[in-house]
Amino acid sequence: MSFNGHGKTAVITGASSGIGAATAVALAEAGFRLALGARRTQKLEQLAEELQQRTGQRPFIQALDVTSPNSSQHFIEEVVRELGHIHVLVNNAGLARGVTHIADADDKDEEDWREMMETNVMGLLRVTRLALPHMLKAGSGHVINLGSIAGREAYAGGSVYCATKFAVRAITEALRQELLGKPIRVTTIDPGMVETEFSIVRYHGDEAKANEVYAGMTPLTAEDIADCVLFVATRPAHVNIDAIIVKPVDQAGAGKVARRS
Repeated sequence: MSFNGHGKTAVITGASSGIGAATAVALAEAGFRLALGARRTQKLEQLAEELQQRTGQRPFIQALDVTSPNSSQHFIEEVVRELGHIHVLVNNAGLARGVTHIADADDKDEEDWREMMETNVMGLLRVTRLALPHMLKAGSGHVINLGSIAGREAYAGGSVYCATKFAVRAITEALRQELLGKPIRVTTIDPGMVETEFSIVRYHGDEAKANEVYAGMTPLTAEDIADCVLFVATRPAHVNIDAIIVKPVDQAGAGKVARRS
């Protein structure tokens, strides 16, 4: 089965690093025209240069803060103005902040909770709402949401992050029903442990703590998840992959990890 995206435009949020950047590489090499958004525009510029060298085609890039209605609307408007259509939306922007238990939380933790809710839930809803009319106008579309196994199994210290990913799964399943009969596919990809900047962000820049998360085991890579995105995005138009749950062999669930000394 061909992994061909020629003639299709894909939008990726949170594209400056990690899974977003790896997905940009995978889709660009498969022939998709890309629109990449993220808050870190310098990293977007670097990625655009790399993609141009790899494929001969430079993606459209623009600053995007999915927590901002104005930024999100301007981004989608510019994507359509530059590229004409949106066929695939990869809702990748998201983060985890902190591992504080609710009973031990303070005002700073509430700020972290708010950031996760605004980014992982409201940001995803906002960009999806803005992109869908253009997919319907194009006559085809695919919303691919980056979820997590944390959206299927909660764990102590992750109450709010897990809540946001449970929400992503609920939104994905409801959206698929709301769009029934229309030419729009809806997918969630739910990874387990993936070694990116995720844990560094979660531990507020503490790289030592972040490294401990993956000590003694082999986690997934950003490229592993990008492969999943490419697969679901290039199935025949009548095929919808509802969900992919993907974990490293060393992980059986949240907190269930085989580690070697």
